[in-house]
Amino acid sequence: MPQRSDAKANRARILEVARTTLAEDGDASLNSIAKRAEVGPGTLYRHFPSREALVLAVYRAELEGLVDRAIALLREEPPLTALRHYFERLAGHIRIKRGLGDALSAANHDAITTESYGPVIDTIALILTTGEHDGTIRPGLDPDDVLLMMGCVWRTPAGPAGEAQSQRLLDLVLDSLRPRA
Repeated sequence: MPQRSDAKANRARILEVARTTLAEDGDASLNSIAKRAEVGPGTLYRHFPSREALVLAVYRAELEGLVDRAIALLREEPPLTALRHYFERLAGHIRIKRGLGDALSAANHDAITTESYGPVIDTIALILTTGEHDGTIRPGLDPDDVLLMMGCVWRTPAGPAGEAQSQRLLDLVLDSLRPRA
Protein backbone atom coordinates (compact mmCIF):
# COMPACT_ATOMS: atom_id res chain seq x y z
CA MET A 1 0.00 0.00 0.00
CA PRO A 2 1.43 3.42 -0.94
CA GLN A 3 2.30 5.83 1.88
CA ARG A 4 0.02 8.78 2.49
CA SER A 5 1.50 12.17 1.67
CA ASP A 6 1.68 13.18 5.35
CA ALA A 7 3.50 9.94 6.17
CA LYS A 8 5.99 10.62 3.36
CA ALA A 9 6.49 14.15 4.63
CA ASN A 10 7.03 12.90 8.19
CA ARG A 11 9.58 10.33 7.00
CA ALA A 12 11.46 12.93 4.95
CA ARG A 13 11.47 15.39 7.88
CA ILE A 14 12.69 12.70 10.29
CA LEU A 15 15.52 11.77 7.92
CA GLU A 16 16.60 15.38 7.47
CA VAL A 17 16.52 16.13 11.19
CA ALA A 18 18.27 12.84 11.99
CA ARG A 19 21.02 13.63 9.48
CA THR A 20 21.68 17.00 11.07
CA THR A 21 21.27 15.82 14.65
CA LEU A 22 23.41 12.69 14.31
CA ALA A 23 26.14 14.65 12.51
CA GLU A 24 26.20 17.02 15.50
CA ASP A 25 25.98 14.26 18.10
CA GLY A 26 26.31 10.60 17.14
CA ASP A 27 24.76 9.66 20.49
CA ALA A 28 21.59 11.73 20.07
CA SER A 29 18.52 9.84 21.28
CA LEU A 30 15.68 8.86 19.01
CA ASN A 31 13.32 10.82 21.26
CA SER A 32 15.40 13.99 20.76
CA ILE A 33 15.29 13.43 17.00
CA ALA A 34 11.51 12.94 17.09
CA LYS A 35 11.12 16.13 19.13
CA ARG A 36 13.30 18.18 16.74
CA ALA A 37 11.38 16.72 13.77
CA GLU A 38 8.14 17.71 15.51
CA VAL A 39 6.71 14.19 15.41
CA GLY A 40 5.81 11.82 18.19
CA PRO A 41 8.10 8.93 19.11
CA GLY A 42 5.49 6.50 17.74
CA THR A 43 5.69 8.14 14.32
CA LEU A 44 9.46 7.87 14.33
CA TYR A 45 9.38 4.19 15.38
CA ARG A 46 6.69 3.42 12.79
CA HIS A 47 9.11 4.52 10.06
CA PHE A 48 12.32 3.37 11.73
CA PRO A 49 11.86 0.52 14.23
CA SER A 50 15.41 0.83 15.59
CA ARG A 51 18.23 3.32 15.87
CA GLU A 52 20.25 1.31 13.38
CA ALA A 53 17.38 1.37 10.86
CA LEU A 54 17.28 5.17 11.11
CA VAL A 55 21.05 5.52 10.78
CA LEU A 56 21.10 3.26 7.72
CA ALA A 57 18.24 5.20 6.13
CA VAL A 58 20.04 8.50 6.75
CA TYR A 59 23.22 7.16 5.20
CA ARG A 60 21.43 5.73 2.16
CA ALA A 61 19.47 8.93 1.57
CA GLU A 62 22.68 10.95 1.78
CA LEU A 63 24.42 8.70 -0.72
CA GLU A 64 21.52 8.83 -3.16
CA GLY A 65 21.42 12.62 -2.96
CA LEU A 66 25.18 12.81 -3.39
CA VAL A 67 25.13 10.80 -6.62
CA ASP A 68 22.13 12.71 -8.00
CA ARG A 69 23.79 16.04 -7.21
CA ALA A 70 27.05 15.00 -8.93
CA ILE A 71 25.19 14.27 -12.15
CA ALA A 72 23.47 17.66 -11.95
CA LEU A 73 26.82 19.35 -11.24
CA LEU A 74 28.21 17.95 -14.48
CA ARG A 75 25.45 19.75 -16.37
CA GLU A 76 26.19 23.03 -14.57
CA GLU A 77 29.96 23.09 -14.10
CA PRO A 78 33.17 22.08 -15.87
CA PRO A 79 34.28 18.56 -14.85
CA LEU A 80 37.06 19.60 -12.44
CA THR A 81 34.75 22.04 -10.68
CA ALA A 82 32.03 19.38 -10.53
CA LEU A 83 34.58 16.94 -9.12
CA ARG A 84 35.64 19.46 -6.47
CA HIS A 85 32.05 19.98 -5.36
CA TYR A 86 31.38 16.24 -5.44
CA PHE A 87 34.45 15.52 -3.34
CA GLU A 88 33.55 18.25 -0.84
CA ARG A 89 30.13 16.66 -0.45
CA LEU A 90 31.61 13.17 -0.36
CA ALA A 91 34.01 14.25 2.39
CA GLY A 92 31.03 15.55 4.39
CA HIS A 93 29.23 12.28 3.73
CA ILE A 94 32.21 10.24 4.96
CA ARG A 95 32.43 12.43 8.07
CA ILE A 96 28.74 11.75 8.75
CA LYS A 97 29.36 8.03 8.30
CA ARG A 98 32.32 8.23 10.67
CA GLY A 99 30.17 10.07 13.19
CA LEU A 100 27.50 7.41 12.89
CA GLY A 101 29.98 4.56 13.19
CA ASP A 102 29.14 3.84 16.83
CA ALA A 103 25.46 3.59 15.95
CA LEU A 104 26.07 0.86 13.38
CA SER A 105 26.94 -2.72 14.06
CA ALA A 106 30.17 -3.91 12.47
CA ALA A 107 28.18 -5.96 9.97
CA ASN A 108 26.03 -3.03 8.87
CA HIS A 109 29.05 -0.73 8.77
CA ASP A 110 30.77 -3.11 6.35
CA ALA A 111 27.56 -3.56 4.37
CA ILE A 112 27.01 0.17 3.83
CA THR A 113 30.65 0.64 2.89
CA THR A 114 30.26 -2.08 0.27
CA GLU A 115 26.87 -0.71 -0.81
CA SER A 116 28.19 2.81 -1.28
CA TYR A 117 31.41 1.89 -3.07
CA GLY A 118 29.83 1.14 -6.47
CA PRO A 119 27.83 4.37 -6.80
CA VAL A 120 30.80 6.46 -5.62
CA ILE A 121 33.24 4.82 -8.07
CA ASP A 122 30.71 5.04 -10.90
CA THR A 123 30.21 8.75 -10.23
CA ILE A 124 33.95 9.43 -10.13
CA ALA A 125 34.38 7.46 -13.38
CA LEU A 126 31.61 9.50 -15.04
CA ILE A 127 33.21 12.80 -14.05
CA LEU A 128 36.69 11.62 -15.10
CA THR A 129 35.39 10.44 -18.48
CA THR A 130 33.57 13.73 -19.05
CA GLY A 131 36.76 15.62 -18.23
CA GLU A 132 38.80 13.39 -20.53
CA HIS A 133 36.42 14.16 -23.39
CA ASP A 134 36.64 17.92 -22.93
CA GLY A 135 40.40 17.83 -22.27
CA THR A 136 40.32 19.16 -18.69
CA ILE A 137 41.23 15.86 -17.03
CA ARG A 138 44.10 13.69 -18.20
CA PRO A 139 43.14 10.36 -19.72
CA GLY A 140 43.65 6.94 -18.22
CA LEU A 141 42.99 7.74 -14.56
CA ASP A 142 41.63 4.94 -12.42
CA PRO A 143 38.62 6.02 -10.30
CA ASP A 144 39.83 3.73 -7.48
CA ASP A 145 43.15 5.59 -7.37
CA VAL A 146 41.40 8.96 -7.32
CA LEU A 147 39.12 7.80 -4.48
CA LEU A 148 42.12 6.55 -2.52
CA MET A 149 43.84 9.94 -2.92
CA MET A 150 40.67 11.60 -1.67
CA GLY A 151 40.95 9.69 1.59
CA CYS A 152 43.29 12.42 2.84
CA VAL A 153 40.57 15.05 2.52
CA TRP A 154 38.06 13.43 4.85
CA ARG A 155 40.70 12.49 7.40
CA THR A 156 41.38 16.10 8.31
CA PRO A 157 40.33 17.19 11.79
CA ALA A 158 37.06 19.02 12.43
CA GLY A 159 37.06 22.78 12.74
CA PRO A 160 38.37 25.73 10.73
CA ALA A 161 42.00 24.54 10.59
CA GLY A 162 40.93 21.10 9.40
CA GLU A 163 38.61 22.61 6.81
CA ALA A 164 41.42 24.82 5.50
CA GLN A 165 43.71 21.80 5.34
CA SER A 166 41.09 19.74 3.50
CA GLN A 167 40.74 22.53 0.90
CA ARG A 168 44.52 22.60 0.38
CA LEU A 169 44.61 18.81 0.01
CA LEU A 170 41.69 18.91 -2.40
CA ASP A 171 43.60 21.46 -4.50
CA LEU A 172 46.57 19.07 -4.64
CA VAL A 173 44.39 16.13 -5.66
CA LEU A 174 42.60 18.10 -8.38
CA ASP A 175 45.86 19.56 -9.71
CA SER A 176 47.18 16.02 -10.11
CA LEU A 177 44.25 15.18 -12.40
CA ARG A 178 44.91 17.95 -14.91
CA PRO A 179 46.47 17.05 -18.25
CA ARG A 180 50.26 17.06 -18.24
CA ALA A 181 51.96 19.78 -20.23
